Amino acid sequence: MADPKGFLKITERELPQHRPVDVRIQDWREVQEDLDRGTVTKQASRCMDCGIPFCHNGCPLGNLIPEWNHLVYTHDWAEAIERLHATNNFPEFTGRLCPAPCESACVLGINQPAVTIKNVEVSIIDRAWEEGWVRPLPPPTAPAAPSPSSAPAPPGSPPRSSSPAPDTTSPSTSAPTASAACSATASPSSRWRSGTSTAASPR
Repeated sequence: MADPKGFLKITERELPQHRPVDVRIQDWREVQEDLDRGTVTKQASRCMDCGIPFCHNGCPLGNLIPEWNHLVYTHDWAEAIERLHATNNFPEFTGRLCPAPCESACVLGINQPAVTIKNVEVSIIDRAWEEGWVRPLPPPTAPAAPSPSSAPAPPGSPPRSSSPAPDTTSPSTSAPTASAACSATASPSSRWRSGTSTAASPR
């Protein structure tokens, strides 16, 4: 738990102010002013670390909200981003665009303004970018599969031959020539004529 009496000491929400409209339409920067980290830490201390944290159910991602509220309160921002990234790949987006149903589910909101969960979230990821804690984590590359010729032979199988495969285009294995085909077809008729002359000779 961040501070067992934090929700009793600090009973109001503190959020960053919006920049004047005539100023912010001149650039593409944040709509809100930066909120100092001391104020963010105070707001994180209001988290009661409920036995049944309904903010988990309110958050579509199931963010571990009481855990990183506690880490922000104890100034362990590096571990806070680890716990936030455990369930959320893009807190820099959700911390700005999400309508924060987790705050509507906050138990403290029953009789006090809810914890500023969304602002704590975006403060964690902004600090992580400033400190260089956000790094790509590419998956490990799988080793290439061995080719069938290089794979070991199963036990008891005959040794593989290293001789090359027979060349089916060589003359010795090519199709018979036209002359050979003709002689083969002519052989039966020649034998028939020879047999006829032999049978007629006694007469």
